[in-house]
Formats: sequence, C-alpha cells, structure tokens
Amino acid sequence: MATLFLIILFTFLVSLVSFVAAFSLLLKDKVLHKIVGFLVDLSIGVLLGVAFLDLLPDAIEKFGLENIFIYVLAGFFLFFLIEKVLHWRHCHDEDCAVHTFAYINLLGEAVHNLTDGLIIGAAFVIDYKLGIATVLAVVLHEIPHEIGNFGVLIYAGFKKTKALLFNFLTGLTAVVGGILGFYLSQYVGVTANFLLPFAAGGFIYVAASDLIPEGKKERDLKKSITGFVIAVIGVLCVYFLAIIFPE
Repeated sequence: MATLFLIILFTFLVSLVSFVAAFSLLLKDKVLHKIVGFLVDLSIGVLLGVAFLDLLPDAIEKFGLENIFIYVLAGFFLFFLIEKVLHWRHCHDEDCAVHTFAYINLLGEAVHNLTDGLIIGAAFVIDYKLGIATVLAVVLHEIPHEIGNFGVLIYAGFKKTKALLFNFLTGLTAVVGGILGFYLSQYVGVTANFLLPFAAGGFIYVAASDLIPEGKKERDLKKSITGFVIAVIGVLCVYFLAIIFPE
C-alpha cells in the first residue's frame, strides 16, 4: 500500500503542473489577448512534438509497429466525430462563445495525462527510484505542453480561471491512470499499447484541423513568421526535453 500511496501522491503533484500557466492571472485581459495567438502557435508545436517525438516513438519502441497506426487513425477519427457531435449540440450559430475544439483538446489532454499516470504507476511498481525519475521526466515534458494548452483554452473563449480549472481537472486523470497502473501493472503494456498512439492521433487532429487553420488567418507577415518560429520552438522544447530526460 506504500507504493500505491506514492503513486497517488506523485501523480497528484504532476497534475498540479497544470497551474504553471497561473502567471497569466497577473496579466490584464487586453495584454493576455495580445499574446494568446503566440501561445496557440506554441501549442501547435508542442502538440505535434508530443505526438511525433514522444507518444509515437514510445509506443513503437515498447510495442513495435503492429496496429500502432491503426490506433492513431482511430484516435484521429474519433476526435473528428466528437467534434462533429459537439459542434451540432453546442454551436448552431455561426459564432460560438466557446469553440468546440477546446473540448476536443481537453479530451486529448485527459487521455495524455491518463497515459502518463499509467506509466508512472507501472514505474513505481517496478522500483520507487524509477518511479520518481519517471515523474521528473513527465513534469519536465508537461511544462511547455500545459502553457500551450492554456493558450488554446483562452483562445477558444474560456475565462482565465476556468481555463486553469479545466487544465487541472484533466491533469487529475494522471491520478486515475496511476491507480490503474498499480492494480493492472501486469497488463499495463496492453493498455498503453492502445492509449499512446490513440492520444497521438487526437493531438494531431487538434493541431492540424483546428489550430493551424486559425494561425493561417494572420495577415501580417512579421507576425506570421514569428508565429511559425514559436511553433518550431514548441517542437524543439519537446525534442530536447525528450533527449535530456528520456522516459
């Protein structure tokens, strides 16, 4: 039970990383909305970086190529279907108070954090030192991701406090994943075999279908180039953190 307690404790601490964007509460709304476009650009790079440089390589390394890309497509099209349903249910008008892709992004984030929890739980079952090292790696991977995700929610129409709350709630799925990883540790490989590429498909969908088209609306050449550079920086953040702190 000591191991389970450590898993719950550390996965809860991981979920608190979602509050890394709390600095934005110190900014006035006008200032925040000036930089939120760049946060969306950052999230494009981070989402694609996490999908292609973190989740998919991990899935292929652990489980090989069998069915991996089927799961990616399943994630992609399921998120596409969910967005269609959400759009029909919540957005009958031309303009929506909150863009539906925000809910898609939250769902993808919840799946991603659940996967993190599964990995952390399995690591603690093997050895507590490995568990702590995995927690450190996950936290460092999550910092740029959470900042970018917060930017997506603000851009979609969430208030700052609501965006922080929803970020935290999706972060709590790491605790659920950790508990599942503890009780189903001998089967965690099979579970992660599905969740890792599934989450990757969801992130690819959100970035490619919703965020990149929004970024293309910018007509100012200087701002467009700056946004592109920021997106690349998001990818590089994931890349270098994955090299320095491999899971």
